[in-house]
Amino acid sequence: MVGLEFPNISPVMFSVAGLSVRWYSMAYLAGIVLAWLCLVRDIKKYHISFGKTAVEDIIFYITIGIIVGGRLGYAIFYGGSYFWHEPWQILALWKGGMSFHGGAVGAVMGLWYASYRHQIDFWQLTDLAALYAPMGIFFGRLANFINDELWGRVTDVAWAVRFPSGGYLPRHPSQLYEAVCEGLLMLIVLNVLWRFVPIFREKKGTISALFVIFYAVFRIVLENFRQPDAQLGFYFGVLTMGQILSFPLLVFGIYLFWRKFRLEK
Repeated sequence: MVGLEFPNISPVMFSVAGLSVRWYSMAYLAGIVLAWLCLVRDIKKYHISFGKTAVEDIIFYITIGIIVGGRLGYAIFYGGSYFWHEPWQILALWKGGMSFHGGAVGAVMGLWYASYRHQIDFWQLTDLAALYAPMGIFFGRLANFINDELWGRVTDVAWAVRFPSGGYLPRHPSQLYEAVCEGLLMLIVLNVLWRFVPIFREKKGTISALFVIFYAVFRIVLENFRQPDAQLGFYFGVLTMGQILSFPLLVFGIYLFWRKFRLEK
């Protein structure tokens, strides 16, 4: 039979007193905690003038922004008519459904408020967040794979996986493609540039711009391997919602990089 058998991993990581802790929720928690630890380390190593309270506030506002923005983004862009008929279901976070683009907007709003409240340079904050956001993306995509969701299109490649909810047809493990490209690769490239090429630390906002550009490019390309959402399908016969949302992101990222790197002295 073509394709690899799906590793039957329970989406529930463990249960305590009847409360189920899922891999997906732990992926968010792991990404946020690791980013927090790395942020504290960099503040000390590079002598960045953040107070302890400021760091805690930054993490808090980012977390709220990701959750609220991610859920609202999913309801608006991917929910179809479901949430229009039952808007209270937006609060049912335990049922799943988060949008990266919505979460990114929410995180940026959280960063803006933190920068305003603590009088910290906004672009310095977004650069630091961009350095470690790929960790959250990496863990999140691995959780998507474990949850048997967001799988790819049918294929005959040797590493195809037969997902149970995908009809046991051999499909691209697109969640793993995204975990590697949008997660590990972006994490490595952005951190190497920020740490070893001083101009990217000096010109605040350039790392943020590169994060946006890299993510948009990877998402646009990798959506060609991912099965479009059943409730939405293709737009114009070829584009997915993920690609449609990523094109303006790419344009913005290129403009921001040009503005920060070329124009600002």
